[in-house]
Amino acid sequence: MTPDILHLPRGALALPTFLPDATRGVVRAVDSADLETVGVEGVVMSIFHLMQRPGATTVKSLGGLHAMTGWRRPIVTDSGGFQAYSLIRQNPKFGSLTDRGLLFRPDGKGKMLLTPEKSVQLQLGFGADVVICLDDCTHPDDSEAEQRESVRRTIAWARRCKAEFERWLTMPRGASGLRRYMDAQSAVADSPPADSVARRPLLFGVIQGGASKALRKACAEALLEIGFDGFGYGGWPLDSEGALLHDIVAYTRALVPRALPMHALGIGHPDSVIACARMGYDLFDCALPTRDARRGRLMIFNQPPHETRFEGQWWSYLYIGDDKHIKSDAPVCEYCDCPTCRRYSRGYLHHLFKVKDAAYLRLATLHNLRFMTQLMARLRELT
Repeated sequence: MTPDILHLPRGALALPTFLPDATRGVVRAVDSADLETVGVEGVVMSIFHLMQRPGATTVKSLGGLHAMTGWRRPIVTDSGGFQAYSLIRQNPKFGSLTDRGLLFRPDGKGKMLLTPEKSVQLQLGFGADVVICLDDCTHPDDSEAEQRESVRRTIAWARRCKAEFERWLTMPRGASGLRRYMDAQSAVADSPPADSVARRPLLFGVIQGGASKALRKACAEALLEIGFDGFGYGGWPLDSEGALLHDIVAYTRALVPRALPMHALGIGHPDSVIACARMGYDLFDCALPTRDARRGRLMIFNQPPHETRFEGQWWSYLYIGDDKHIKSDAPVCEYCDCPTCRRYSRGYLHHLFKVKDAAYLRLATLHNLRFMTQLMARLRELT
């Protein structure tokens, strides 16, 4: 069957797809050409971090995120909601959440305010293909009162994000508005891909509500009434044991019409990706595959990827630091066609890992990213 396609200003994404986290404008240890080599079609970058370093004026002076990073294909920008959860909610010294927005202290001293309007302005100004509304992220174990406040604030912020998005895009030709966005796209050295048919970026709302179906439903209904191009699953998606919140994740997807794309924000474990794709999620992002690679945990197929039906032990981890790999001349995975597996042995990767050479970080990252792109390609075949 022909896979679903998400058309964006910088190209089309075949769905479902995995987007590596290029949080600070780079997928650690690899460059944009490397990403293309292993079949990556889009990435996620963090406005929260990029507005601090290198800073908004620097990003814009370098032509936006695409030109600055040399990445020609789609970029989804994270609004900052998750960073607020991971920093502010877990350590109040880093800032606070108010109805105005996120007040944070990046160095523990100076203050910065990220409002819904500013989040949208930064994302559009940086040239994002998918803009995500600022949201109030929570953990499923948070109290009902905290979850209700999160939903209330998320809806209010989403309404402000939508208003700012429409205002920005309808500005007259000039220094701002849609013209500036399109100028940022054309400033990239290469012309947009031929499959680029969208004339504007997309705006996604984020559905919060923790583990409460009633709150998830209320949030989804309010966001659907406001109207967005797509949606994201908001909040920490795992329980205290680290297992996927299967029921609530599936329920949240069912609240959104299937015609609208849904982003499983922060979900990237292979088993969770398979489960969520079967629920109807389209986009995935997570630092797990690349972080695991750098730490010596490599993902391998236990059978040819084009034959797997994702049943049983279809994949496993290979710990490259184990002594059993010292003299192994086998590739990391016999079924992988990544540059690492085509050229280098487990023994050599083990050596690079042990001597802490930077080459290991790149080669391992390329392998785990190719595992994810092969996984997604097979999922699309089975759709």
